[in-house]
Amino acid sequence: MTDSAQNIATTYDPTEIEKKWYKTWEDNGYFKPSGHGDSFCIMIPPPNVTGSLHMGHGFNNAIMDALTRFNRMSGRNTLWQPGTDHAGIATQMVVERQLGAQNVSRHDLGREKFIEKVWEWKEQSGGNITRQIRRLGSSVDWSRERFTMDEGLSSAVKEVFVKLHEEGLIYRGKRLVNWDPKLQTALSDLEVESVEEKGSLWHFKYFFEDKSLKTKDGHDYLVVATTRPETLLGDSAVAVHPEDERYAHLVGKNIILPITGRAVPVVADEYVEKEFGTGCVKITPAHDFNDYDVGRRHDLPIINIFNKNAEILAEFEFIAKAGEQISKTITAPTEYVGLERFAARKKLVEQAEAEGWLEQIQPYDLKAPRGDRSGVIVEPLLTDQWYVKIAPLAEPAIKAVKDGEIKFIPEQYTNMYMAWMNNIQDWCISRQLWWGHRIPAWYDENGNIYVGRNEAEVREKNNIDASVNLKQDEDVLDTWFSSALWTFSTLGWTGDAKKDAENYFLNTFHPTDVLVTGFDIIFFWVARMIMMTLHFMKNEDGTSQVPFKTVYVHGLVRDGEGQKMSKSKGNVLDPLDLIDGVDLETLVQKRTTGLMNPKQAAKIEKSTRKEFPEGIQAYGTDAVRFTFCALANTGRDIKFDMKRVEGYRNFANKIWNATRFVLMNVEGQEVGKTARPDLWELPEQWIVSRLQKAVQAVHQAFDTYRLDLAAQAIYDFIWNEYCDWYVELTKPVLNDPEVSNERKAEVRRVLLAVMEASLRLAHPIMPFLTEEIWQTLAPMIGKGGDTIMTAAYPVVEQDLLNDQAEADMQWLQGLIGAVRNIRGEMGLGNARLLPVLLQNTTDAEKAQIARIEPLFKALAKVESITFLNDAEQPPLSSSSVVGHVSVFVPMKGLIDPKAELGRLQKDLDKVQKQHDQIANKLANEGFVSKAPAAVVEGEKVKLAEFADQLAKIKANMEQIAAL
Repeated sequence: MTDSAQNIATTYDPTEIEKKWYKTWEDNGYFKPSGHGDSFCIMIPPPNVTGSLHMGHGFNNAIMDALTRFNRMSGRNTLWQPGTDHAGIATQMVVERQLGAQNVSRHDLGREKFIEKVWEWKEQSGGNITRQIRRLGSSVDWSRERFTMDEGLSSAVKEVFVKLHEEGLIYRGKRLVNWDPKLQTALSDLEVESVEEKGSLWHFKYFFEDKSLKTKDGHDYLVVATTRPETLLGDSAVAVHPEDERYAHLVGKNIILPITGRAVPVVADEYVEKEFGTGCVKITPAHDFNDYDVGRRHDLPIINIFNKNAEILAEFEFIAKAGEQISKTITAPTEYVGLERFAARKKLVEQAEAEGWLEQIQPYDLKAPRGDRSGVIVEPLLTDQWYVKIAPLAEPAIKAVKDGEIKFIPEQYTNMYMAWMNNIQDWCISRQLWWGHRIPAWYDENGNIYVGRNEAEVREKNNIDASVNLKQDEDVLDTWFSSALWTFSTLGWTGDAKKDAENYFLNTFHPTDVLVTGFDIIFFWVARMIMMTLHFMKNEDGTSQVPFKTVYVHGLVRDGEGQKMSKSKGNVLDPLDLIDGVDLETLVQKRTTGLMNPKQAAKIEKSTRKEFPEGIQAYGTDAVRFTFCALANTGRDIKFDMKRVEGYRNFANKIWNATRFVLMNVEGQEVGKTARPDLWELPEQWIVSRLQKAVQAVHQAFDTYRLDLAAQAIYDFIWNEYCDWYVELTKPVLNDPEVSNERKAEVRRVLLAVMEASLRLAHPIMPFLTEEIWQTLAPMIGKGGDTIMTAAYPVVEQDLLNDQAEADMQWLQGLIGAVRNIRGEMGLGNARLLPVLLQNTTDAEKAQIARIEPLFKALAKVESITFLNDAEQPPLSSSSVVGHVSVFVPMKGLIDPKAELGRLQKDLDKVQKQHDQIANKLANEGFVSKAPAAVVEGEKVKLAEFADQLAKIKANMEQIAAL
């Protein structure tokens, strides 16, 4: 046998091992599908090319890679396909900021040059992300890496757009959208955050056109309450509730709109809450989504008062009613033209106060709609946009989940998905950006729209010759439009039935098996993938394909206090910093760079220095991955505890050191070549049976996406059972000259075989450590190979399960634990052999103890075992209990009574002092009357505990004095 132990370094240093093995795996193509077995496929949720991977990515990747490696080792034809997303708004913002630092705008460059700059930046940032994914140990097939703006994916996007348009499911229309004045683009509802803020409720007087009209309380005006005074200029009506008796006689009458002098009607609509404000609500259909709906119900005109910078227009755009085009313009009040919306608000309120039609201003808590990226208040704005008609696509997507074709884990997310899908609105897919998939639509000089895959197709299909000038739509598609096609576009879908039928990857790996994602993008991405895939991917029999069979939803990664990780809180962790380590100064710089508030930066620097006084040490990828998996309870957010990372780094060290110990103890010795169960005794029968139970538990955990349970089963078996017990149980055997060479050889083989199987069991979660050790250890028992990645995953061998051995071993562990506790209590060293007395044992238990007697004596350092009958009084002893069996170790002859009495006297004096202090405190009437009742009660509990300790020490001293 070669000197294998020398191949394992003295200490475990993950850095070089990890770099070496990832390169080996990738260079040898081990991440690619094998071409054998049933298929298994995961599509990576494509990270944005806008920056670095965060803890959520680390968590997500650890789960996906564990699932992928498990299925690869289980013999499935496995594909985990990587890729990145072009992240339209986010990426454009990054590049525009870079240009802004040089006093250059995208408009200075022009569209073509600006796009070139974005591509340059993408190559740099995208490369950083792929480096990070590699560092996480992710076994993705890099040969199939995709980007949402690759040529193939761009073709798929055009194909889907054109087909949906031909089917009437994509249309262009003037609708109210969420408009971001800073980013100058429409946003979907999902890109708008409702932020609770302090605001105001302004009460304005709107006077009746008919001077003879009066309210019930005799006023010649209505008081209208609003949170947005500036939109008064675009009011089309005032609404009251149909059942509000205060205003019933006024419905159908007109009021005169302040400043503009326009007459607008009073309408009755159930949208109005009688209790809100005065019960009268101004209706501005062009600048409020609810008002837009009211306007449609009452055929009210739509008056747009803002430009795209949220500034007051010189001429308001007037639309007679919803669905029509601008029919005329209305001249704006001169003094308001060009004012930004909040400046216009201030001026309007001042004018109302000066002219006497401002009644009052009330403080009001509101939910402000802010763009999730820009942070500015979003403005409802009437614009021409492209939409997907969602209802026809949503129906089969709802059915697929309801029928169980797609399962959400945990189940609770099914309800979340259903609630949203049943109330889904048409999807605005156009964005006023330059970076992204440009909308494949062209316009002639008369404003006619033509949709096609390219201009040549448009001209040919519509018989448009070269003399007609066509201009492509300036807008790009929402990033989520291309992401919605991710599962099939990345596999080469073209939309051409013949080509797609010949596509090996598309037909082998679609539908994919599982999508691993956070709950925050169920609506953004998951639902849209389901809708698009069901519509475009068909089986041979014409039925629709789902994009994936399971959606595994995990929680968000929070800090150890349960707080969301954010730059502003200064609690962000970088998974690569945990893997490779980072010095304190670099960590402080990373956490504070970019913060605008100096006080906030100083506070974060202080907290960082306190939390990580020496920076973050390198824990290695395996320890970080194991932490993620151990915390991956389905659905709930996880608190990322640095102590857990440290604990699992220790676990990696434990495996490393245990392997070195095993190798050193079998080095140069005979090892059994094939299993010899006839030579097994209790330790072998037990450890092999426990291995089967661990394998069973891990399979069950993977099948139910409980990676936390898989990690726990692996940890418990390797550390608590193999290292702490079996390795120790083999020492007496291997060191006993009376034991046959055959049995010793078999014990060495079991030592190696169980460790080898354990390495395969742990590999999906701890790939680097297990590969490094396996390469040395596996050949020793004839199980070598190119890589552990493609070695067979352990399966349960039913004939190796042994309940009797497990029961016997449980007795052995209990008895050894009892004696060790007694030894510790009596202060006896490990070298001294102890006599043990057992009482309350049945005949069956005596037989069981007889089977384990040699091991018990060897490991617990026991001299003799004596059974007492139930009535027999044991001598003065230290005792413990195992189940219902009492374990006694007589004190006589084992301790020095005089020395022990001296030690106990010191304990007695210490406890007596503590007892007396509390007794005196409770005897103090001032303390008892003034202290809170809970404090007094707590002191009484402490006094009782000290009294109990005193009684026990005194009883112990009396017994020892009698020796």
